[in-house]
Amino acid sequence: MSPEELQSINQRLQSASPLEIIRWAIDQAPESAIVTTNFRPYEAVILHLATQVQPEIPALWIDHGTNLPETYIFAEKTREKLSLNLKPYLPKMTAAHWLALNGGQVPMPDEVERVESFSRIMKLEPFERGMHELAPKVWITALRKEQNPQRAATLQPVMWDAKFQCLKINPILEWTPVEMDAYLAEHDLPNERTYYDPAKGDEKHECGLHAKLVTDKQ
Repeated sequence: MSPEELQSINQRLQSASPLEIIRWAIDQAPESAIVTTNFRPYEAVILHLATQVQPEIPALWIDHGTNLPETYIFAEKTREKLSLNLKPYLPKMTAAHWLALNGGQVPMPDEVERVESFSRIMKLEPFERGMHELAPKVWITALRKEQNPQRAATLQPVMWDAKFQCLKINPILEWTPVEMDAYLAEHDLPNERTYYDPAKGDEKHECGLHAKLVTDKQ
């Protein structure tokens, strides 16, 4: 898709709601759309929005095996609440195996080499495998500008992902915690506040799946 086409689409969708953006996106490829999740705080929002349009939409989840117990409980509550068509992808190396070879503990944000190793082996490889096997033409994400300040100016609701040759849809880019909390309350959705991603370290660093593996062309 050309930059001109993307610009035109984003202009047309400029005043559209997240639900309207998702409806438009799924209409482009109703049999080939997915939504991705890591079950971090507020993930129930994007999953609820996506399933409102397509209840059986595949939800790709990379379970690297070292999530906190609260995250797994949240994932199960959300799966049950939304009847998610969850597609978990696991690394080829178990979490216990990786930890045994890498100091016994998940990496901290300042441990650059360990973070890079964890990201590459435990998260990026299964993500790439999942994307190739599911082969989406439309990929719906929970990206928000607030959480991606280093790329905020380049993010658009509709983008083109060159690596996976699909539309990358970011319907809640502009939402802040105020909108997210209100949506959770309105729809009685589960949430959790305790989350740690060893592939990036904290809430303000961008997810490796978007920053390292994927190339967006506008």
